[in-house]
Amino acid sequence: MKFERNEYPRPQFRREEWLPLNGEWEFSFDGNGDGDVRGLSSGKIALEKKISVPFAYQYEASGIGDLTVCDTVWYRREFILPKTEKRALLCFNGSDYVTDVWVNGFHVCKHTGAYAPFNADITKYLSDGTNVIVVRCIDTLDLSVPRGKQSWTGKRFACWYYPTTGIWQSVWIEFFGEDAINSYSIIPDIDKGTVFGQIETYYGIADELEIVVKRMERIVNQGRFAVKGKTAEYNLSVLDHNTLDKLALWSPERPHLYDIEFTLYKNGNVIDKASSRFGMRKISIDKFGKICLNNKPYYQRLILDQGYWKESGTTPPSVEALKKDIELCKAMGFNGARKHQKMEDPYWYYLADELGFLTWCEMPSAYDFCEREILSVTKEWMEIVSIAKNFTSVIAYVPFNESWGIRQVLTDKRQQNFAGVLYYVTKTLDNARLVSTNDGWENTQITDFISVHDYAYDDTEFQKKYIDGKVDEVYPAGRKLMVEGANYCGHPILFTEFGGVAMKTDSGGGNWGYGEGAADAEAFYRRIAKLVKGVYSCPFQGYCYTQLSDVQQEVNGLLDENHEPKFDVNRLKEIFEGKQK
Repeated sequence: MKFERNEYPRPQFRREEWLPLNGEWEFSFDGNGDGDVRGLSSGKIALEKKISVPFAYQYEASGIGDLTVCDTVWYRREFILPKTEKRALLCFNGSDYVTDVWVNGFHVCKHTGAYAPFNADITKYLSDGTNVIVVRCIDTLDLSVPRGKQSWTGKRFACWYYPTTGIWQSVWIEFFGEDAINSYSIIPDIDKGTVFGQIETYYGIADELEIVVKRMERIVNQGRFAVKGKTAEYNLSVLDHNTLDKLALWSPERPHLYDIEFTLYKNGNVIDKASSRFGMRKISIDKFGKICLNNKPYYQRLILDQGYWKESGTTPPSVEALKKDIELCKAMGFNGARKHQKMEDPYWYYLADELGFLTWCEMPSAYDFCEREILSVTKEWMEIVSIAKNFTSVIAYVPFNESWGIRQVLTDKRQQNFAGVLYYVTKTLDNARLVSTNDGWENTQITDFISVHDYAYDDTEFQKKYIDGKVDEVYPAGRKLMVEGANYCGHPILFTEFGGVAMKTDSGGGNWGYGEGAADAEAFYRRIAKLVKGVYSCPFQGYCYTQLSDVQQEVNGLLDENHEPKFDVNRLKEIFEGKQK
């Protein structure tokens, strides 16, 4: 089976003129790390292997499927530029971990981090004939850099999986005029009926920004705003006085979206144009401590989604595969997902906006607390939040999971301070969403809500621990729910991991789930029904069931490793919506 990703790679911020660079590239392992010395960066030396970008070499979809650990890999691709007078922007959606890029022998950019996009203006390095892009990726097993669920031993173990090295998301070139929008924000305010934000340009050449907001092809409002230096701020009413409600609010039940167009001008001439979309929605905590969507209490029924596929690893095999996952989640009774230890392909968030599906954005963990970890995690988290804040579906952030990377946070003030720093950094970049500072246990005082992970076998343990509300005394999974010096002060509580039930027939031989496997499907339904009933009986404002699909040796998914249902979807819907008697 051939895997291809040919769609426009960044649907949330779309330019019309672009050149795809996914597909076949030349590829080489560089076990000695001397490729630059051998002249590979010049682009004049062909590489011996072929790889299908954007799939990592460890997985079958790449055309290589080699699990050998290699810190340094090289890519090479030739292309011919279409005839255009515009500038060329080379874009990467994701490359793991330190990425250097050369065009026609010239070094054009260096990016550190696996999960955030980056780009470079390569116009001055291009020729009219054949051009050559060379990419070097260095990805060591260093525990101080964000890894997420990638194993650092070279082998899969426990709940960590085969690594992803190098380019793992789409690569393309897009075109613009003298200046272009480099970053943007779209912030809805349902209470005022406005949308506002700012844009930053690359070069500070543009002098005016035009914003047009549409709903179902009809212009709702538009305006022009001055660009000062490289920045323009905008604020537009989106109230429609021709309709009864004036606003079309976004929710999982009614995912209404508005289109928005950005146009940059210089002396009255268009020099860049891009389109996006947004939903008018609000996530907040009211004065009674209830988590609200659009100012009304809203119960979250989430699924833990790790975003792995059997043949392609962390790279989704297609946009259709992402859409199928969301549709199956909704069919099974979930209204959202916690994307675990990964910044997902942009199409996942884009489709979640479109289909009506709540999402949580989580920082992939590093695992060795030190100054290098502090710097690498903070930098990459800031890049991730700056992207995620423009997706309507994203309602919560998770900087840390289960104290990974801050293993002594229970008592270590430095680690507690680091967690607090990421909370405030997140809120500074995006104050319109909630933050679970350290999801699972050892919650800090500085958090928007308390999260609990508990893989108890049945619901009797939940009732003993959580119904009386004595949160300060709880030890889920043997870990204290609050760090020392922190007290529960009426925060909302969400049960953000539980379940993980596998089938006995799938377990063994290194495969596993949480607790004893279910003997058959009926035993599975009975067990998770009891668990879910127990969750609903506790004072939680939502839950997250583990997990969506089997991932390599972890076989506790509701879907198998090919993302096909293992159980009756309608039965699951009754259970997870709390309707099973």
